[in-house]
Amino acid sequence: MPTPTKGARLGGGSAHERAILANLATSLFEHGRITTTLTRAKRVQPLAERLITKAKRGDLHARRQVSAVIRNKTPRRWDGEGDAYTIVHHLFTDLAPKFAERNGGYTRITKVGTRKGDNAQLAVIELVLEPVSAKQAVVREAAGATKRAAKEQASDESAAIEPTAEAAVEAPEPADAGAEDKAAE
Repeated sequence: MPTPTKGARLGGGSAHERAILANLATSLFEHGRITTTLTRAKRVQPLAERLITKAKRGDLHARRQVSAVIRNKTPRRWDGEGDAYTIVHHLFTDLAPKFAERNGGYTRITKVGTRKGDNAQLAVIELVLEPVSAKQAVVREAAGATKRAAKEQASDESAAIEPTAEAAVEAPEPADAGAEDKAAE
């Protein structure tokens, strides 16, 4: 069988690779940051961001899609009052509202050096839980206001340029228009 050409493989087969990525994503959502090899971090980042986007939707279908990837059914997190809940519940109730203002870029990869045993490049992948800066929110709001003003101005100008059919019928003919035609001859 020829070697697959779809990029670096993490495990022996595709099923093993899916299991590795699911376990990495589960650990990332459970702990908020994990240290792994750079290759694994780069491979789990798109998966984690897709799962967060689905969690932001918050509907039942999205919850079932996330549960198909994150197969952790046993309670792993506690809220401090003795109630345990699953990672999927933690993702939908705690993490998704924190990412409500963010339109992507939910994770960050930072290189941290090499591993001593095999000299593999290590990286930390973490969730970006900082709120979107106020400056970015103001810039986004100003850009939206500029677009709205340009759209309103364009609609006002088009209304002023194109008179309605009623206005064309009611507009009287200038009295000296005939005099100008005779003077031109």
